[in-house]
Amino acid sequence: MTLLRIIFLIFLCVGTFFLNSSLAQSKEAFIKRRPNVIIIYTDDQGSLDLNIYGANDLYTPNLDQLAKNGVRFNQFYTASPVCSPSRASLMTGKYPQRAGLAMNASSGRGGKAEMPGSQVTIAEMFKTVGYKTGHFGKWHMGYSPETMPNQQGFDYSYGHMGGCIDNYSHFFYWNGPNRHDLWRNGEEIWEDGKYFPQRMVEEISEYLETNRNNPFFIYWALNIPHYPLQGEEKWRNYYKDLPSPRKEFAAFVSTMDEKIGSVLNKVKELGLEENTIIVFQSDHGHSEEERTFGGGGFAGPYKGAKFSLFEGGIRVPAIISWPGIIPKNEIRDQAVFNIDWFPTLLELTGISNTKAKIDGKSFVNVIRSSNAQPNHDTFIWQSGGVNEPQWAVRQGDWKLISNPVGNHLTEDERNLKKLYLFNIKNDPSEKKNEIDKNPVIVSSLFEKYLNWSKDVESLNPQKKSDR
Repeated sequence: MTLLRIIFLIFLCVGTFFLNSSLAQSKEAFIKRRPNVIIIYTDDQGSLDLNIYGANDLYTPNLDQLAKNGVRFNQFYTASPVCSPSRASLMTGKYPQRAGLAMNASSGRGGKAEMPGSQVTIAEMFKTVGYKTGHFGKWHMGYSPETMPNQQGFDYSYGHMGGCIDNYSHFFYWNGPNRHDLWRNGEEIWEDGKYFPQRMVEEISEYLETNRNNPFFIYWALNIPHYPLQGEEKWRNYYKDLPSPRKEFAAFVSTMDEKIGSVLNKVKELGLEENTIIVFQSDHGHSEEERTFGGGGFAGPYKGAKFSLFEGGIRVPAIISWPGIIPKNEIRDQAVFNIDWFPTLLELTGISNTKAKIDGKSFVNVIRSSNAQPNHDTFIWQSGGVNEPQWAVRQGDWKLISNPVGNHLTEDERNLKKLYLFNIKNDPSEKKNEIDKNPVIVSSLFEKYLNWSKDVESLNPQKKSDR
């Protein structure tokens, strides 16, 4: 080999090394430029339970400001009126039935109702492109090792696996005995007497500090304002003149708002605000269970609450903010659904979905314009019951409901009829049943439900489970 050829090969090797190094650095820089994502998912918060949504008796300055910094939705729907299916649909971008969790998951070890580990979650999608992924708070999608957060795409997990805990002892709130429920990365931990909402703030703040130089995806599933209603003392005093149960509920909502504000301030303090997408949503409507004093939440003109497919059970407050990228202080009236966060956030962050077959559709067009067409022509709900499940179909302004449940049923709805048709645009309170006047619409929506139910009926049989 000639000297000239040896020199040429040396230069070629050196050049290739620097080229590969440069490409690697460019790839790393590109990954680091991707926006961070924080999903804030509250629990049993009513359809209008923020001051900016019209709850004038509530003090919620941090979430009100988040709405002013971004886009607020007036017709945002969850895919289920109960906890676990709502969360499974968020995580997978699918109808709860296709996500494998159409009923509430067990709140203890050994339960059979769990979201299968084979489901591809949004956390897994972010993780595949280099994001750090953290879960904080409530999980309620599985209690076995293969269904807990660390097996569903999360690098880090801190919180409880069941439906609800006492915020000081961290024991399962209403069924025992001896069901302690606090975990870090699949290992049980004990933090006796420490206030769980504040501990979530501390854990997230530390996670932000650690990962400030990496893109991160955080799923913060607060257990607030779900029972037990354990608001902090200053907020109990603030609302002491409100009637019960509103005052207990309101104190917990303002506690929640303050904790969320602490995390948002941490994001700003670290200089991450402009490169962080913040999503906020309640999992479903407010609870009217005995454990929450029979109510306390606010749905305004909307009928229904948690467990119900009337508007008050499935229409929820929702916000998205990304300073400088999406519109500021704007409202959207188009119907949007929580299964759509999955593809929407992937589109906003430039991630291609090559792994998951989903039902959700990106609504970036709706975020950008109040004149954009809704992304779903039809949406279908089914909840509870084995022989006669409650179900609903929404197409355009029309909504067909069968076998509705809840404390807001009229005497006629309780005893005489089981099928109801409402025009949501003209009658958002769902007071006027128009089934007799529109047989063609009823037949069309009923057929859509039957076709859908045949498609999903074998995926996840409905069963009763604790909540």
